Amino acid sequence: MLKDKNIVIIGGTSGIGLATASALIEQGANVVASGFDEASCQQAQDILQDGGIAICLDARIEGTAKKAIERCVTEFGNFDALFHVAGGSGRKWGDGPLHELSLEGWQKTMDLNLTSLMLSNQAAVQHFLTNQTTGSILNLSSVLGFSPAPRFFYTHAYAAAKSAIVGLSKSLAAYYASHNIRINVLAPSLVLTPMSQRAQGNEDIMQYVQTKQPLDGGRIGQPEDLTQLACYFLSDHSRFTTGQVISVDGGWQVSEGQWRKE
Repeated sequence: MLKDKNIVIIGGTSGIGLATASALIEQGANVVASGFDEASCQQAQDILQDGGIAICLDARIEGTAKKAIERCVTEFGNFDALFHVAGGSGRKWGDGPLHELSLEGWQKTMDLNLTSLMLSNQAAVQHFLTNQTTGSILNLSSVLGFSPAPRFFYTHAYAAAKSAIVGLSKSLAAYYASHNIRINVLAPSLVLTPMSQRAQGNEDIMQYVQTKQPLDGGRIGQPEDLTQLACYFLSDHSRFTTGQVISVDGGWQVSEGQWRKE
């Protein structure tokens, strides 16, 4: 599906990003996967081996996504697609319910989840326009951006950022469609990644998740639940698809979700 495609994944050295990088390589792609942490970059390089390159970059800093794209061109001769995965919780900075949300928590959560995505998408679009090439951009949002679960998931800056990803992506998709630049979104529910460790370790949350995402026995999502869909959007098979938001949520949006009464 992806033979000779050259793809950059921002946030590609762990979790969903790393699982997707491996799947892309299996489908014939060349991958540059960026990550923030040196240890995760080294581990990712060991997993990707000859099919990919793991590099350490801070996605929040202007110019870093451009460096990843330039590395992709240098190593593989071209750049065809971008998958932006980088993001995460802002709890440690003060994200939470609005009445408790700190300004630092708001700003740093937005930088991590939204500003980083704007910068990577901008770098990709600029490359496509400058070189007069077509391309695909896939962004990672979250069902929490439009389907809240207030008892257990109440980081309001995070929800705002993930909702904004949908709005930004649709606006970009509309503007650049005439250039044959496609922009689509995946929106997962709770997935087994380093970011979800808090939820994984909480019995009440996991009981709730079992009823909120009841598909396949009510399990937590796996990174591999998203990888083949990512392959589709990053390939030429999606050449007539743009501006779409696909939820990979185990039934989250159509299930009420139950919790134990105290």
